[in-house]
Amino acid sequence: MNLTKRVFMAACAATFGLALAGPAAVAQETTDPENTMIIKLEDGDVVVRLRPDLAPKHVAQIKTLVRNGEYDNVAFHRVIPGFMAQTGDVQYGDMENGFQPGRAGTGASNLSDIPAEFTNEPFVRGTVGMARAQNPNSANSQFFIMFDKGSFLNGQYTVFGEVVSGMEFVDKIKKGTQANNGAVSDPDRMIKVVIAADAQ
Repeated sequence: MNLTKRVFMAACAATFGLALAGPAAVAQETTDPENTMIIKLEDGDVVVRLRPDLAPKHVAQIKTLVRNGEYDNVAFHRVIPGFMAQTGDVQYGDMENGFQPGRAGTGASNLSDIPAEFTNEPFVRGTVGMARAQNPNSANSQFFIMFDKGSFLNGQYTVFGEVVSGMEFVDKIKKGTQANNGAVSDPDRMIKVVIAADAQ
């Protein structure tokens, strides 16, 4: 790890109190602080490389929501073993402000929905994709992290990022059951979400 990256990671830890998940988080030559999202979970920090090259409108909206603090304390309301962990309902999923378990997963932000930005990028373990309703252009704030590959999603949902460090912490997120469509009672949450550049 070069000195610049070491200083950058130290700044993130000092500014946000994040115990980042080691050199792997920054060993990627493509790491760009402006397009790096850090999700603080109970068990550790998940570092996500955002992909404006694939989905510039989605990445822009995600960064706006992060910087507005919208994702802090938002539940992982739908978590299916072997498939994915879904979060990001800033309307009904904020566990510190107006949490409505029965409605979590049906809400959105005050921002407009985003036109689909489908690509050939495959859904594999660590892929971060946007959730949406039946309308392909209905993505807003909710997103999911893949536990495993899901080729049936390819070209049907927008990929906007990939986990570069901390999948072991994603694996520990409390899960629901497939029989209940992954709904989680007393769910885990994103404790804090930041864009790494804001630590500089």
